[in-house]
Amino acid sequence: MSSSDTGTVTYLFALCASRPPGEALSAVPGHPGGGPLRTLEAGEVVLVVQDVPADDFQEQALAERLQHPEELERCALAHHRGVAAAAPYGPVVPLPLATVYLSDGNAMAAVASRRETVLALFARLAGRTEWAVKVHASVRETTAAPAPAPGSPGPSAAGAEGGRSYLSRASTRHRVRRDRHETARAVALTVDRALRAHAVDAASHRPQSEQLTGVTAPQLLNAAYLVDDARRGEFTAALERLRVDERLREVDISWSGPWVPYSFARMEQPAATAGAGAP
Repeated sequence: MSSSDTGTVTYLFALCASRPPGEALSAVPGHPGGGPLRTLEAGEVVLVVQDVPADDFQEQALAERLQHPEELERCALAHHRGVAAAAPYGPVVPLPLATVYLSDGNAMAAVASRRETVLALFARLAGRTEWAVKVHASVRETTAAPAPAPGSPGPSAAGAEGGRSYLSRASTRHRVRRDRHETARAVALTVDRALRAHAVDAASHRPQSEQLTGVTAPQLLNAAYLVDDARRGEFTAALERLRVDERLREVDISWSGPWVPYSFARMEQPAATAGAGAP
């Protein structure tokens, strides 16, 4: 009997090189309304899965749910919990959010068809984790601007000469801000180059908006670095040196990690949905 015959479908969280302990998975809450997390095997590859309600994960129903920020966040957190539960037990390839198959057999067949790609990823990710680094223009630098000279005429000063003087100063302030931003961008690239020297690989992501970051200064670098765990101390020491380097005062550097290497574990395969008739 397939999962769909019981009113459920198979949600796939991650692929593992070794089987995580059953108790470690069952203790983790997955998607609401679903069963406990469990594993399947497709040759040398272990799948971390959950039986989830078919009605909630049909293509159209899922697309509608994920349009709501709170639902998207809830689904993303459940997905991450499933991936993170397997991460301590060996190399893990996280699957895209909402990777769903009609049955266990379909999920195993899909993974088996990508066996060589998955095994190559396991070899690449073994003993490595991801570090996220964000570089913003320094708030000190972005808020600083040349002040008008005392007694300088404003835009309402009498005569054309006062107007020209005001426009000239405004143009100067704009040029100074632009030059500072370009300098900060160049410094951010210097930070990136320095960190790549301590990493196996790096990935650049789209800069995040102020609404997401809560930082009033522009984000100049949003990057991820794949780092050998044996070189973790070297990488974090490089980050700390960059953070306090006075030559880089145009930027502020923040980082987090280690993380499951989401940015480096992609198989370039779109997520399959129950409604799309996964193989």
